[in-house]
Amino acid sequence: MSVHVFKLSRVSSCLSCHRLQESLLSSASGYRNYRGVLNWCVVMLVLSNARLFLENLLKYGILVDPIQVVSLFIKDPYNMPAACLVIMSNVFIVAALYTERRLSVGCFSECVGLLVHSINLSVTLCFPVAIVLMVKSMTPVGGASALGVYTVLFLKLYSYKDVNKRDEPYLYYFVFAPTLCYELNFPRSPRIRMSFLLRRLFEMVSSWMIPIIQSSMKPLEVNIIPLSSLSHQVPNHLLWLIFFYWFFHSSLNFIAELLQFGDREFYRDWWNSETITYFWQNWNIPVHKWCLRHFYKPLLKSGVSKWLGQSAVFLASAFFHEYLVSVPLKMLRPWAFMGMMAQLPLAWFVARFLRGNYGNAAVWISLIIGQPIAVLMYVHDYYVLHYREGSAGGGPE
Repeated sequence: MSVHVFKLSRVSSCLSCHRLQESLLSSASGYRNYRGVLNWCVVMLVLSNARLFLENLLKYGILVDPIQVVSLFIKDPYNMPAACLVIMSNVFIVAALYTERRLSVGCFSECVGLLVHSINLSVTLCFPVAIVLMVKSMTPVGGASALGVYTVLFLKLYSYKDVNKRDEPYLYYFVFAPTLCYELNFPRSPRIRMSFLLRRLFEMVSSWMIPIIQSSMKPLEVNIIPLSSLSHQVPNHLLWLIFFYWFFHSSLNFIAELLQFGDREFYRDWWNSETITYFWQNWNIPVHKWCLRHFYKPLLKSGVSKWLGQSAVFLASAFFHEYLVSVPLKMLRPWAFMGMMAQLPLAWFVARFLRGNYGNAAVWISLIIGQPIAVLMYVHDYYVLHYREGSAGGGPE
């Protein structure tokens, strides 16, 4: 009898095709490989945009004029103030290098060196502002690009001043390297991979888009701003995602490969953020590392609490956001500053009351809704300042 039962159980186990398990899409299954779903999303996105591209091409023709694209950066091909301003940044690099060399040979005392570095860093931020505001031929895009270069240079030179030990002359490698934190010895990759380099170059070229939104240049009344914001949320968010991939993945990896820079962690999985704080800590790793190393940790060492330290970091970030928007537009508006400072109570609320998928949804909603509102406010104010006043005076400025 026992032999018969054993044979039946053995046959049953051989024929069994069921076991205790969860469905793959259940969170309890532990399944994480969704590359096929991601590829499906990419294919659907390409096909849907290809259809819209063909429809718009047949209906409106080619709307992107190369001359119009160039005019975003320069008004006169013989007068390029933004390019000249970027070239002028070499003066501040040479000044920092000269100061360190004077310190290394004992010509400057530590106090004098600190004073010279402080003056150099202050002028690095103030000089481009004066040029952008005074030069009438400076376009908003050209001014924003130049100020972006000077902001990056300011952060790099500050890190160079803090870390350099007077024995490393290769400052220009650090200036071009895709990092904001200076080290005496950077990790280097063994060789330049041409196939990787060409793929990133192709992505950089193919991702470059100049969107033309005709309705955004029309006067916006206060009572229709919420409606206009809703209509621009998805396009604005998609452009932001394209910019993120173009800059943080394609461009920075291209530069890193060209310079054989080994540390390629330019971002982490911010798309899985369940808190606002996690998002800001992981979507822009070079800036996060700089803030942590040169701003947040020194504040903690001086006795400042963590909450005040985080608030100070957001305050500095809000200043630079406004610096990069208001100055090129040549109008002082608080929208970028207020948007950044609003992240503090939002971060507290999401961390306190939302968890898991709800927190992640709150992060995505803040990204999709918050940015278009700020952009729309700047577009509205810029139109009122330059076009409505210009039409009253006989034409745009």
